[in-house]
Parts: sequence; C-alpha cells; structure tokens
Amino acid sequence: MSTSNAPQPVKLSLPLEYQQNLFQELRAEDELVVLARGLGLLRLVTNLLHSYDAAGNNLIVIVGAEERENGWIGEALAEHAAISAAPKARGLTVVKTDFQSVGAREKMYAGGGVFSITSQILVVDLLTGLLDPESVTGLVVLHADRVLATSLEAFILRVYRQKNKIGFLKAFADNPDPFTTGFSPLSTMMRNLFLRKVSLWPRFHVTVAKSLEGKKKAEVIELEVLMTDSMKEIQNAILECVEVSIHELKKGNSGLEMDDWNLDSALLKNFDVMVRRQLDPNWHRVSWKTRQIVNDLTVLRGLLTTVLAYDAVSFLQHLDTIHAAHSPPPGSTRQNQSPWLFLDAAQTIFDTARRRVYSANAKTVSQSGDNIDSLRPVLEELPKWALLAEVLEEIDRDLYFEPPARDDSNGTILIMCTSTDTCRQLRDYLQTMHVKPKVANRVQRDEAGEDEEDAAEEAHKPSAAFMMRRRLRGYLKWKRQFAQVSATLFAENQKALNGAADSRPGHGSSRGGRAPSNKRRRVRGGGNMGISAGRTDTGIIAQYFEKPGEVADLMAEVQITEEEAQQKDEVVADPLDNMEDYFQLYEMQDLVVVHAYDGDQDEHVLEEVKPRYIIMYEPDASFIRRVEVYRSSHNDRNVRVYFLYYGGSVEEQRYLSSVRREKDAFTRLIKERASMSLVMTVDPHGIEDPQEAFLRTVNTRIAGGGRLAATAQPPRVVVDVREFRSSLPSLLHGRSMIIVPCMLTVGDYILSPNICVERKSVNDLISSFRDGRLFTQAETMFQHYKNPMLLIEFDQNKSFTLEPFADLSGSLNSVAPTNVSSDLQSKLVLLTLAFPRLRIIWSSSPYQTAEIFESLKAQEDEPDPIAAVQAGLDKDARAEDQVFNQEPQEMLAKVPGVTPKNIKSLVLETENIKDVANMTTEELDPLVGRVVGRAIYGFFNRNVMEEDEP
Repeated sequence: MSTSNAPQPVKLSLPLEYQQNLFQELRAEDELVVLARGLGLLRLVTNLLHSYDAAGNNLIVIVGAEERENGWIGEALAEHAAISAAPKARGLTVVKTDFQSVGAREKMYAGGGVFSITSQILVVDLLTGLLDPESVTGLVVLHADRVLATSLEAFILRVYRQKNKIGFLKAFADNPDPFTTGFSPLSTMMRNLFLRKVSLWPRFHVTVAKSLEGKKKAEVIELEVLMTDSMKEIQNAILECVEVSIHELKKGNSGLEMDDWNLDSALLKNFDVMVRRQLDPNWHRVSWKTRQIVNDLTVLRGLLTTVLAYDAVSFLQHLDTIHAAHSPPPGSTRQNQSPWLFLDAAQTIFDTARRRVYSANAKTVSQSGDNIDSLRPVLEELPKWALLAEVLEEIDRDLYFEPPARDDSNGTILIMCTSTDTCRQLRDYLQTMHVKPKVANRVQRDEAGEDEEDAAEEAHKPSAAFMMRRRLRGYLKWKRQFAQVSATLFAENQKALNGAADSRPGHGSSRGGRAPSNKRRRVRGGGNMGISAGRTDTGIIAQYFEKPGEVADLMAEVQITEEEAQQKDEVVADPLDNMEDYFQLYEMQDLVVVHAYDGDQDEHVLEEVKPRYIIMYEPDASFIRRVEVYRSSHNDRNVRVYFLYYGGSVEEQRYLSSVRREKDAFTRLIKERASMSLVMTVDPHGIEDPQEAFLRTVNTRIAGGGRLAATAQPPRVVVDVREFRSSLPSLLHGRSMIIVPCMLTVGDYILSPNICVERKSVNDLISSFRDGRLFTQAETMFQHYKNPMLLIEFDQNKSFTLEPFADLSGSLNSVAPTNVSSDLQSKLVLLTLAFPRLRIIWSSSPYQTAEIFESLKAQEDEPDPIAAVQAGLDKDARAEDQVFNQEPQEMLAKVPGVTPKNIKSLVLETENIKDVANMTTEELDPLVGRVVGRAIYGFFNRNVMEEDEP
C-alpha cells in the first residue's frame, strides 16, 4: 500500500481560508485537531479521505464513526469521486457486523479503499492478522475526545503503532470539554492517541474569524420573547426546588468537593454526570435520601426545558406522569418519597400548570345554597407562537412589496428547533393557526363586549385555539383512563381518600353518566381558582383527578365544531391510499420546512434546502456557526436569520453558558499546549525500546527457591471475542501479553491449560443468577478445566462493595424462603455450596484484574487456542468452524428443534438464516430429519399457518 503524503491533484470543496489551511496541515503531518463545533468537521474529514481515496492504492481505516456519520462520509466520497472524475476512488465500505465471512473481509481489505469498521471487529481483525496493520496506509480517528486509556480505540491505536511505524494517524474532535478535565488532560489524551501535535481551532481563531466575518455575513435579527407570568412562576418554582435539592445534597455529603454544585452549574447538560461521578466511589455509603435527590435533580432539570418547549396541555400531562412515577406505594412514610414534592414550590408548579389549562368559576347554585364550581378552559398559548406567526407574516410582506434579488437560494423558509416533538408542535400550529372555531369566538366576544370590527380584526390574527382544544380533548380522555389505572394500583390509598371525600350534593353527578367508583376525590383549596391539588396525610402533594361533572363541562366547552370537523385528520399510518388528499407538489419558495437540530447533518439540510430565511425557534450556538460557514461559502446565496429566545429564561442562560464554557475550554487548552512537556515515553510512531521490551518479558514472580525466569515469548491469553466490549483485553495487551481472540464456548479467559476464568460485571452477575446461566457455566468449566474461576469485576470509578449484610436482615429473617435467594449475596452463597471448588476472584477494577491475571499465569504453561475453542463443542466439530460468524449461529440455535448436533448441517448447506426460513419441509428433511424439519418450518411459518386455519 502507498504511504505517500504528497497532495493529490483532486478537487476539494473547501472554499474558506481556515479550511484550506487546516487541510494542508493534515496532509503534511499527524496531529490531533480540536475544532469548534459547527465549523464543518465532517466536511474537512471527507475532503481529506477523498484526497487519499483518489490515489487508488491506499487502505484507510476510519475509527469511531457513528452510523449517520458513515452515511454522510459515504455520500460525500461518492459525490467527490463523481465531480473530480477519479477512476481509482472506491468510496466508503462499512464493516459494522461480523456477518461477513472471514474470506470476504480479507478480500475487501486486500482490495484497498476507505473502510469504516466498528471498534470491536477492527481490534479482533488486527489481532488475528485478518487485517495486517502494516498494510494500512493510515487511521482516521473521529470523536477523539472519547478515547480513554481503557477504551477499545486506544487498544486499536496501540496495536497499529506497534506493527506499523510509518502509517499516518489523524484524530479529530469537536468537543473541547473532555480535554480540560483532570490533571494534564491534554497530555494524557495525546499519549492515548500516540500523537505529539495538537491543532486548536476555536471560533475566535484569527483565520476563522476572518473567514466568517468578511463581507458575506448573514443578516441576523434577534427577537427576545417575554415569558408569561405563569411560565415565570413555574420556572422560579422549579429553580427553587433545584436549589433546595442541591443544598440537601451538600448537607448530607459534606466530605466531597462541591464547589461546582450550585444553581449555575445545574443548568449545564452534564451536571447529573458530574454529581454522580463524585458520589459513585461512596455510593454504598450515601443515604437513601441522597440517592433520591440525585434522581430528582434529573427530573427537575428536565422540567426546566419542557416548561418552555411543551404547550400548556402537554406540560400538565407530563407533570401528571412525573407525579404518578413518584407516587409512593400504600403505607409508605415521608422518609422514602421524593423530598421536593413536600416543598411549597412544588405546589406552585402543579397549581400554576393546571391554571394554564383551565380555571374554576361559579356556575350554579345548588338546592342547598352551595356554589358549584365548574371548570372552564384557559389554554394559555406559548408566547413564541404569536411571534413566529408575526415573523412569517413579515417575510410574506417583504416578498410581496420588496422582492429579493434573484440568487441561488430556493426562497424556502427553514424553522429549526431542538427536538422532533417541537417540530410536530410547530407543524400543528402552522397548519391550524388560521382555523377559528366559531363557538369559542362568539362566547369570547360576548363576554368581552367586542364589536363586529374588532371581532373581524381578531379573526385574522393567528391563534392556537384549534390545536389547544384538540389537545385538551385528548388529555381529558387520557386522564380518565389514567385515573382508573392509578386507582386500581393503589386500592388501599383509594379507600382512605374515599372516606375523606367531599360529599356535598351534586358532586357525585355527571352529565356524561354515572361517576366511576374508582375516581379519586380532590380537596378544594382556599383560593378562587378552586383547583388546588391538596396534600396527603404525609404532606406530599396529592394526585389530582377532575370529577366526572367537571370533565363533562370541559368536554362541552371544547366540543368539536364545524370548522374542526372539516380539518383533515393527522396521518399516523400512511397506506398510500387517496394520495391526492394528502400529497401535493409545491415550489421550493412556497415551502416552510421545520427541522430539528441534528449536529453535522444540519449542513446537509442547509445545502439541500438552500433557505433564504432561517428561523431559529430555539437557540443553538453550533447551528449559528453552521449558518456562518454556509453563508461565507456561497457568494450567490443571501440568508436572513431570525433568532428567537425567551429573555431571562433558563434557555437564554444555557445558551450563554455553553458559549462561555467552550471559550474557556479552548483558552485552557491553548495555555496547556504552550506549557506542555514533550512526551518521550514512546517515539513519534510508538516504537518501543527493544531492551525495555525484553525486560517486560522477564517474569519476576519468585517461586520456591527464588528462581528468576526469563520467558522466551510474552505470555499468552485466549480471550472470547465477546469480551472485547470490556477494557480488560486492552489492559492485558498493555502488559505485553499476546491476546488471542477466539469464539469460546467455555469461559471468557483461558490463562493456562488448567485455568479458566468466567468474568462477570456486577450487572451481568445479577442477570446470570436471574436466568440460571451462571450455574450452567460453572458446571461446564468443571467438566473441561482443573481450576475454574469466577471473576467479579467492579467499575474502577464506583464503590468496591455490595449491599452490606446488615441491610439484608429483614429479608434474611423473613418467613418466606424465596426472599433469601432474592439478593445477590445469598445467591453467591448458594453457588459456592453447589460448587465448593469454584474459586471466586474479587477485583476492584480492570487494572487490578490485569495484575491478578499476570500473577495467576506465573509458572503456568501457555494455553492452546485450538484446545480452548474445542472445549465444550461436539467432538466432530472443527475449531476453525467455530471462530467466526457466531451471531447467526446463536440466533439459529434458538429455533425449536435445532441442536448442537444438527446445526452444523444447516450452517454448511445454507448461506444465512433467511435461506433456512424459506426452506420447505422436504428440503429440511435430509438435513435434520422429518420431525425436526417440521418443527423448524412451523416456527418460521407460524403466522402464515395460523392465517390459513379456518
């Protein structure tokens, strides 16, 4: 393979100066590139890949690419090849599953080209020699900020650099934060990447600023939107709950570093991760209250976003589900419920959210003289909706009175928001904002005393009344079913509530029919709102359920009008019938495209839609830069951007914090790079000193008479290929052990002909006990190995302990014997009683496991990979047939009738599972027999056979 770094005469799509300079840097030498998010990282990567692909005799491997990034790179390489007419370019080949046979993958690698391979497959192919590292022209690492010392990507780079000293290595990242966390984080990351140079490109870089702030700047109009009073009340109440929760965390965990535990940090996306990371080492010691508060913080921080993004009805429904999820079981006490639900601020959240949807007013006077309250819909609209309608109207006026000069833009209006839920919300609003139900308009006009002219003017204003009325109807139907389920689950609570229910005349009647017996009664509040949720005996907010009569009143207020009945129903499942009713062709200048932010894919949206107007419904710093790059890259396209945000809101603070945080991160990186010492532990290409390599093979374990043994070859460990999801194989390789990946039937790690180790993380251990798999695995290990061992490995950053036995006294003393076996430690006792010779290894981290394995291998013979693979297999089966392509075989083994004895016939005679599924009983008969053949055929054709039955 060619390893030349000379620039190739190919066409590039890098119009801006900073892109061209960065491309030339990358072609000249290996380096880590940290680019500010939104400045076109994937565009740079695809141009770099194309420059090597056009040469035709290179083998380039991409590491760490996500599935959608593979799609981007594949399309870009095909487009580059078509434009530049490069006959040698092969495009991108994605290897993401091991369904391809060994020979097919080996043949693909031999042909060269650009390959994107998942890390688990790539490391196995490198270790087995299926992909010779010396034949690789170079590696391109994406998301370099995720490459930790124990990650598979670092393992791949180490194997590559040990055997390939001249191939290039380029690493890319667009998130500077991970490079600033810890002690000398940049130096550590460079060591993991086997690189010595880093290139930093923030937004304030001189070349970047010059490229984006020239004469071709986009026109940006900032529009600050004021929140409603109700939204402010809810936001302030949520922030109060967050602040109290953080204060309680600090009070209960005084020994931790908590300088960053404040309200400002709570607005950051990774605040939950930061708190959990500090608590994990002592998680077994923290109180139940601390664990509950950590979970509550996630919920409360989510509410800060939803109160601005969800409409009033959807937000109230979201609150109902949160309350139900935090509702305690019957008989619980205050100590084991979410603490924030006891705060007055929580009461404010629920009451204000309900007041945005409907309010109470005096309706009638009963025979006893009591006022009977009824509920009337309020349906508060989000302030951004009206402003969005004004912006669209302004755009229409500009297009009508001042037609823009003809350019290469399509004239499309592009609306960008944060989620697909918001996209659906805006689509519904834009489709129905001019639909005015006459009933509602007439009632409102009569009450307000408006004349006909004012009413006519009001009728032309956009409104969300249609959409909100439809959503309220759906909410009331959902709440009725929700009440029934909730009452059934908490029957004991229901009896207590019914005993204290309001029994005034008229409250049990319903215009919609007899009141269901499982309805909860609510306690009237003291205000004129009349919809206070009240509290239970423990002080927690009580679940609120509207009475049947109130539901009937609300349904009558929002009944379907003639205008609503004429609207088309939403297309949920499209059978492509009556296409003319739902599908039409529009000109691009007539389109309003609503799209959710999607990272680098937004560049595709801009290039394909070519919008003249962009409305950023919610702020996003990276998208602003993408618009800057888009506008600066095209002289013939004009763009006007409307930037909407809620002033004084969490939304604004998060946006400003993200910009400031990125700037500070780049500033720290620049300072560290200036003072960073040169890492001399390895040479520029990772070549290890021969003397050091020899000393690493010396076995320093002293046995018997203090003998010092020098092994001729490094120690060898046979590892199950499924274990490469963990970091342990990488750490073993770092200790100069030869890793031999195989598909093992017995055990996970074979250290010697006598020692077999089954590795279990804590979560895997629990699931293995639950399904009984661990007992079967222990039994098979005893059948084939003299010293079977169970390794229980904990996470390095988490507590090295299980639940204390003192906490199990209640279950151990329980009368029911099933409770004894329900906890993990009791099951471990039962396992050791069943297998007394089973050795259990407790390891606090993968690092300690690597040390333990090294000690266990001392004075032991090296394992035989062929014998390890054959253990547990049929005697007639060949080990070579069991090494690869196991996932389809494992799936086929689950089919009724398939056994280890007859699966070989099916595998040898068919290409894939699809062939087996399409075989008839006559075709299956000679392979597996008549009875088994009928069982297999019946499994794959069960639905067809059921439909054929009379």
